[in-house]
Amino acid sequence: MGLSKWLVTALSVLLCAFTILFVNFNVLLPQSALALFAMFGLVLCFLSTPAWKKTPPTEVAGQIAEPTAVSWWIRFDRVSSWLAALLSVVCFGYIFVQTEPVFSQFWPESSIFTRPVSLPERSGDETSLDYWIGLMGLALVLEATRRTIGWIVPALAILFVLHSYFAPQLPDWLLPHQGQTPKQIVSVTFLQSLGVLGPATSVMFKFVFLFVVFGAFLEMSGATQFIIDFSQKMFHNSVGGAAKISVLSSGLMGSLSGSAVANAVTTGTFTIPMMRTSGFRSHEAAAVEAAAGSGGAMMPPVMGAAAYMMLEFVENLTFLEVVKAALIPAILYYLSLFFIVHYTAKRRIAEGVTQTAYAAKAISVYEGVIFFGALAFLVVLLIAGFSPFKAVTGSLILITVLSLFRGSLQVSSAARWMALGAFLLAAVVHQGTYALQDTALGRHDFVRAFLATGWYHPDGFLSWRLAFESLLSSGIFGVLGMMAFGLWHAAWREPLLKALKSAAVNGIPLIAASACVGIIIGIVQSTPMANDFSAAIKSVIDGTPVVGWFIDLEQAPGWILNWVKELNLFIALCGIMACSIVLGMGVPSVVCYLLMATLMGSLLGELGVPALAAHMFIFYYGMMSMVTPPVALAAYAAASLAQAPIMKTSFTAFRYSLVGFALPFMFIYQPALLLLSRPENSLDWADVAMAVVSAGLGVYALSLAVTGYFRSQLSTLARLGLVLAAVLLLWPSIGGFMVGLAINLVGFGLLVGVLATSKKGLIEIRT
Repeated sequence: MGLSKWLVTALSVLLCAFTILFVNFNVLLPQSALALFAMFGLVLCFLSTPAWKKTPPTEVAGQIAEPTAVSWWIRFDRVSSWLAALLSVVCFGYIFVQTEPVFSQFWPESSIFTRPVSLPERSGDETSLDYWIGLMGLALVLEATRRTIGWIVPALAILFVLHSYFAPQLPDWLLPHQGQTPKQIVSVTFLQSLGVLGPATSVMFKFVFLFVVFGAFLEMSGATQFIIDFSQKMFHNSVGGAAKISVLSSGLMGSLSGSAVANAVTTGTFTIPMMRTSGFRSHEAAAVEAAAGSGGAMMPPVMGAAAYMMLEFVENLTFLEVVKAALIPAILYYLSLFFIVHYTAKRRIAEGVTQTAYAAKAISVYEGVIFFGALAFLVVLLIAGFSPFKAVTGSLILITVLSLFRGSLQVSSAARWMALGAFLLAAVVHQGTYALQDTALGRHDFVRAFLATGWYHPDGFLSWRLAFESLLSSGIFGVLGMMAFGLWHAAWREPLLKALKSAAVNGIPLIAASACVGIIIGIVQSTPMANDFSAAIKSVIDGTPVVGWFIDLEQAPGWILNWVKELNLFIALCGIMACSIVLGMGVPSVVCYLLMATLMGSLLGELGVPALAAHMFIFYYGMMSMVTPPVALAAYAAASLAQAPIMKTSFTAFRYSLVGFALPFMFIYQPALLLLSRPENSLDWADVAMAVVSAGLGVYALSLAVTGYFRSQLSTLARLGLVLAAVLLLWPSIGGFMVGLAINLVGFGLLVGVLATSKKGLIEIRT
């Protein structure tokens, strides 16, 4: 193993262990912990990601070159990558040293405080060394992001930096302000806690990366194969069973990974060939996989990275509230996919295509226990009031212990029991550290943070919650002890390293992207840009020039003003939808959400939209950008597996995902779909029932229109009728409950009419 590969492996282990340990034990200051977290991520990025992916090492200018012709490029790439990795250690290590009190001897003295001061204390009065370190750090973050997710986000960050610097000279329509000097920009974007080491990286550290590790260990436990086997058992005899297997397995896997692209290349490897042999065309099979994988990020109970970002942006929001709000829309989205694949399969059968039957594989009961047990334990801990990172840590401990006895692992019984012994030994030893609480060693702040806590309440009675929290902390050390044993023992080394490296590889793009988005957040939060931007958009939509041509709004009755207000909101929603889709092209959905939440999250709140509904709206369209042409990353990945035309696959995936584009508008106007009440009202379950029933029927109508088949192939007129029925059924309750009900009933009548006039065999089936 070469030095770089060995170092990547070692850093992958360190990154996972560091995150598990320091998220759960508050030993380091927040900025110090984030500096080390970002340092690990960037060093891994530079050592594992080439500078230019599109230049093969053995090809120059489209022609196969001699080794000597490309050796200079290989050497330059390697040297520059190692130099960038080293500089990352210098820059982020400097932040760590200048923040942690234990290194106060290295802090510069201050004439203001007449003592050495830390980096946070000298905000706005940084030294020249601070400035050059920060400038170099910004360049490294931009380059790491470019390597992992492309130019879009780094270019946007540079644009914001330039805007902040040239702001005083800009015209009014470009939102000028007093501007910032280069030192101020470097301070807010890198040196202090608003930018690179700010909210975005903090959420990535506290929530998202832990779930990435959780997903990697869940996969090691056999979850991926179990999900596919379970889905196959459910639908192997059903019409379009292969596609339904893809929808269910991709939804479950997407919930774990939160990445549409990773989902497509994981489950798609199994499901796309199954769909192709059962009558689906190659681009249809790839489109089903892309659409199903993209929706996984909104599927409870785990959900994707953006769900945890909401906890940072929305005040007084709990993870359970996010899960509750996401449940009904996620069910409607996947219900539409099931309808689409069912009727597409029936259409193929009517065209004479033979559907291949699949024999259900035997399901491993033990792996099912691991999968459902881990998810159930996670949900129980969340319901019990534990923080998301505590809950996922507890579930991770459970997975790790149960995985020791997974039957398909090629590990001897002795090695399994030894690994369990290592876990128990480390956990018991940690429990014993409670005796050090009152010693001189235990009174040291750094040591005390890691010691086991007591089981008894200060009032003297045994507290089961305190006991569980103490055992949970010991379980963390048990996992780390078992990991150390696994890395030492040859039989465990390969599966353990595979899981840890998988977590690190999946986390690198997210770490780099969150750091880069932090540059934008730092600029936005340190200038009036966000408020000016929201005010400018609000002033445009408040003008309502078209309505004003015909009606004097100052003299208009109340119901007209309400309609004008709804029109303003609709215009704002359309604008945010367009921006989310455009910004989401070519970047992970979590990055798109971060950008849009920073820029426009407050705008919808000013228009009367509940904060959670506003952020769910932004989240959905960031997710849907994965299947929106021309840059549909999930469709691209699935098309490459299916060997299908990329653009044809992208447009088909877009068509299959149409419900995902309609749902956000629905739950903005009908918050009952998110199990939220309207302002100043309590949640009315009659509203929830009406919203769910009308939405379900609307989803059904739209799915039939997309596939063009019911009992026979539908005519163009019938499909247009179904689209209109879907619009009326999905129509929000604007104008009051009775108006909304009347519109929904018209849509239901139209749906029934179209289906009643569709007769089997009357319309010729075109091949």
